[in-house]
Amino acid sequence: MSAADNQSPSATGPVTGASYAAAGVDIEAGDRAVELMKEWVKKTQRPEVLGGLGGFAGLFDASALKRYERPLLASATDGVGTKVDVARQMGVYDTIGHDLVAMVMDDIVVCGAEPLFMTDYICVGKVHPERVAAIVKGIAEGCVLAGCALVGGETAEHPGLLGADDFDVAGAGTGVVEADRLLGADRIRTGDAVIAMAASGLHSNGYSLVRHVLLNQAGLSLDAHIDDLGRTLGEELLEPTKIYSLDCLALTRTTEVHAFSHITGGGLAANLARVVPDGLHAVVDRSTWTPAPVFDLVGTTGEVERLELEKTLNMGVGMIAIVPEESTEVALATLADRGVEAWVAGEITDRGEHTTGAALVGDYDS
Repeated sequence: MSAADNQSPSATGPVTGASYAAAGVDIEAGDRAVELMKEWVKKTQRPEVLGGLGGFAGLFDASALKRYERPLLASATDGVGTKVDVARQMGVYDTIGHDLVAMVMDDIVVCGAEPLFMTDYICVGKVHPERVAAIVKGIAEGCVLAGCALVGGETAEHPGLLGADDFDVAGAGTGVVEADRLLGADRIRTGDAVIAMAASGLHSNGYSLVRHVLLNQAGLSLDAHIDDLGRTLGEELLEPTKIYSLDCLALTRTTEVHAFSHITGGGLAANLARVVPDGLHAVVDRSTWTPAPVFDLVGTTGEVERLELEKTLNMGVGMIAIVPEESTEVALATLADRGVEAWVAGEITDRGEHTTGAALVGDYDS
């Protein structure tokens, strides 16, 4: 929202015709939201960032890229889907930003890129300054965890299109990687180990299915305490998406990494297949881990077939690293030192008779 739209009454008297405020847009509330979010945005600053909030564009000093021989810029954009409705119903707004940063920056780090900066877009039916500031607080905290700066954003008020308490968030990010350190399918070899990194929960995918099964069909309350979860359903569903960016970059510094795969919409097999080259096959053994109880809750409550669950939800794995077999020990030690639960979940084989790039085998450990 631009201050230019906030026109004062004329000298001859108050405006009596139609106005922006009468149409439902509160400029002053928007300005208040910006003031409240400034302290959180400041916490994300990197030395390359110039200026602060209030400009028309965020500025990042590209001369910092001179240390690269051939810098490649990586970009991504995403949202958090219908998880925002759970946040709205719970009245909890300071965690959804973690999810947004994870969805964007963990896509960027897959190619080995260092996250640099991010911008956000928050669309609301009515600006509640404290609520908007809480959302930005979460985004800023997520940026700190990802090692990137939050250089700008936009808060848009859409009365008549969204209800007064409705909102959505989206973001875009940029990272950089040296050309000869670009990770991907061309590096993967037969015999490579598939290392799984544990998810913090459902993350931010499949919530249309989750909400349909648990809230609509089963009629469960977000305030209901679920013994198997050890907390309320709402607390479980709002668990922030784990941000792996700095963990993945640490792996690239301590050992050889061939590829990463961010496990989001489409599930483990489909996302892993995206980085497996033609002629090779990733085999992941389900018996190497036990999915968290929330996955069984969704499957059992909704009588959802396992294939449907696995192509919709992450099933407990949020990120995959593919490394040479001889790098496995160092990779696991690096992740353990950083507090990341990880394990060898499978390997890369010749495709043989397989028709897809990745498959899950065996049964989950109980």
